[in-house]
Amino acid sequence: MGRLRMSLTSRILAVNILPLALLGGGIFYLDGYRKQLLDERYKLARIEAQITAEALAGATRGRQEALLIQIGKEQRMRLRMFDAEGLLWADSFELDEPAFTFDDPVTEPWDEDFARMLDRAVDTIVGADPIPDYIEPPEARADSWPELARARDEGLSQIQLRDAPDGTPVINAAAPVGLKGSTLLTTRNAIDITDSVRSARSTLVSAVFLALLVSIALSLFMARTIVRPLQLLAKAAIRVRLGRDRQVEVPRLPERHDEIGLLARAVSDMTEALRHRIDAVDHFAADVAHEIKNPLASLRSAIESLARVDDPELRSQLTDIASHDVRRIDRLVTEIADASRIDAELSRAIFEEMDLAGLTAAIIASREDRGENEGRKVELNSPMIGAWVWGVPTRLERVIENLLHNAVSFSPPDGTITVTITHQHEMVALSVCDKGPGIPENAREKVFERFHSLRPDTEAFGDHSGLGLAIARTIAEAHYGSLVAESQVDGSRGACLVLRLPELSQRQS
Repeated sequence: MGRLRMSLTSRILAVNILPLALLGGGIFYLDGYRKQLLDERYKLARIEAQITAEALAGATRGRQEALLIQIGKEQRMRLRMFDAEGLLWADSFELDEPAFTFDDPVTEPWDEDFARMLDRAVDTIVGADPIPDYIEPPEARADSWPELARARDEGLSQIQLRDAPDGTPVINAAAPVGLKGSTLLTTRNAIDITDSVRSARSTLVSAVFLALLVSIALSLFMARTIVRPLQLLAKAAIRVRLGRDRQVEVPRLPERHDEIGLLARAVSDMTEALRHRIDAVDHFAADVAHEIKNPLASLRSAIESLARVDDPELRSQLTDIASHDVRRIDRLVTEIADASRIDAELSRAIFEEMDLAGLTAAIIASREDRGENEGRKVELNSPMIGAWVWGVPTRLERVIENLLHNAVSFSPPDGTITVTITHQHEMVALSVCDKGPGIPENAREKVFERFHSLRPDTEAFGDHSGLGLAIARTIAEAHYGSLVAESQVDGSRGACLVLRLPELSQRQS
């Protein structure tokens, strides 16, 4: 069974959201639970008030007082009767001992104060409607209670919720008694609702606390799974930076399929690329020193000999040698500078759509006008109508110029150079083939090495730096393509250099 692939972001969010989601869901659940309990108690209070009012309607005054006392004690309620003028004429708390009393929050322990604070916090979070405080009116009249006024006006029982001083709910139920305008008011302190909600909340707090402990444990575990590989990567990076261990291996963490694994493999690949780049720079610097040292030694010898030679003809020869060496050094410096900055320039260059066939045709015609083909015939075969690629025209122009110049150099005076543009496996291939001696198979990669120069015998020594094909390949690879040396398709004598670039439709996708 494969490992579950889950990003670090998803894991961190899941771990941290778990207790918060549990707390938030529990808060809204408790609010719904409290409303449900209150709704049930409203129904019960309405039924109790109606039944009590019906029992009182046909009873004598003495019987009514007895019923008020009995029901008040049994149901732990306060019952008050008001006459048609709204005056209080019977109160179960005055007729007998009170069935309940409100707790004084001042004398209660601190945990009750904390519980009330949590009650207010939950009400604020869920946006509960404010509940008026339960306050006994200064005058014992029916008009002092809005629910009694509504019951008298509408002839129906009414419910009103208020808060006791200790924060527990007080449910008043008002109902008309008989047909003479009397009304009944029942008052119940539903502390059991508060106890049930607070008990459920305690359970919720315990669950949240447990979830928080699990979240902390998972967070510590995740921190370990994150920090440890990062420490390994940091130590490897420091060793690479210090260069004390050339073969230091950056861990790739193949078993990790998250961002840490991607980072590890990216750092490993970057380190490997950096090593290759450093090696290339080191080799390039050594090759530069070697290539410049030869003409400098020749130049130095010629200059030192000039001071000791009096023969005008020999002095002229030494001067020609010195001049040739200076030009050779200048050519080397120019080519070396171009080769060293070409990567950086191409990384910042803006690629554009271009027709490789059209560019090649223009270059061939321009070379013909300047006489740079030296009498060789250059044929362009392009069965493709518009060989569109992404690229930097000036850089690809240099590649094509280099390939044509190389072919002209190796072609016999009456030779023909064939330039063919074809479509090969979603790539545009431009091949430049000559009728020269060709390139041995074991040397087809060496011709692209820097300062590798195998020139025709007819050319003067030092006229080429050996960087042309190396620069051309660098440009090709920067265009997501390739430049290789191949044999003639028909097996005939001669060399073929093939430039392949992604077709425009492939680059767009």
